[in-house]
Amino acid sequence: MANLKEIKRKIKSVQNTQKTTRAMKLVSTAKLRKAEEVAKQSRVYADKINEVLSEIAYKINQYKVGGVQSRYFETTDSPSKVDIIFVTADKGLCGGFNIQTIKAVRNIMEEYKQKKVGVRLRAVGRKGIDFFNFQGIELLKEFKSVSSAPTYKKAQEIIGDAIDDFSKGVTDEVILVHNGYLNMISQELKINNIVPIDPIEHEAKEKENLKSMMVLEPEEDEKILDELLKKYFEYNMYFALIDSLAAEHSARMQAMDNATNNAKDRVESLNIAYNKARQESITTELIEIISGVESMK
Repeated sequence: MANLKEIKRKIKSVQNTQKTTRAMKLVSTAKLRKAEEVAKQSRVYADKINEVLSEIAYKINQYKVGGVQSRYFETTDSPSKVDIIFVTADKGLCGGFNIQTIKAVRNIMEEYKQKKVGVRLRAVGRKGIDFFNFQGIELLKEFKSVSSAPTYKKAQEIIGDAIDDFSKGVTDEVILVHNGYLNMISQELKINNIVPIDPIEHEAKEKENLKSMMVLEPEEDEKILDELLKKYFEYNMYFALIDSLAAEHSARMQAMDNATNNAKDRVESLNIAYNKARQESITTELIEIISGVESMK
């Protein structure tokens, strides 16, 4: 009977876990709908501003037009120091969502280490911060409670220091890493070289003869370009935060769905074990009764 009680206790425990995971899945599903809509709308603007800056970088580098001299458009093959900004979640229970970003960051660090390039880390999200702190890897900046509730103001704060250091020549590259939203069941790791601005995207269009009407004039006010660059930096950071949040809800929804299904399977197997143990117990009792009756004859 002790065995039956133990199995029954396990069944109840797993059923309680199943209720929790089902509730968490429903919460993540509700949050995902809102975050998904915001991410889709923001992606359009982010893609367009990236396209515009890529075209400007292409024209400056290829045709030397516009009279613009800026570190933002000067690519280099031998950087001496690189800033990596990476975004993880503040919470767990979302499968391999966080570890994919962390692995990507570590791979980038290893690549630059082999090239003897210095790397500085700016971490957004408690899970990434906790991991690197545990590993004893120094973090230049830590931002907690941001990835779960991103705002444009916070995005400005995160990216601002990194861009200031780049413009002053302290660093030669700024890389943004996050796990982005692909669809309801998938996430996509994104590694974005924020600066120097990469002209490759527009170069591909030029090769396809997709000419644009953009013209850069030397006498144009550089304040316009400065404002465009500011929006480019800030919005890429902001989009990374909201894109990561949508992906986090998607990953957690999927993880909780898998956990709920696993709990269901576990309950079924425990019920089978309980029924077998109960049948064995009844059989044993019947044998004992029959043996007792036989011994009295």
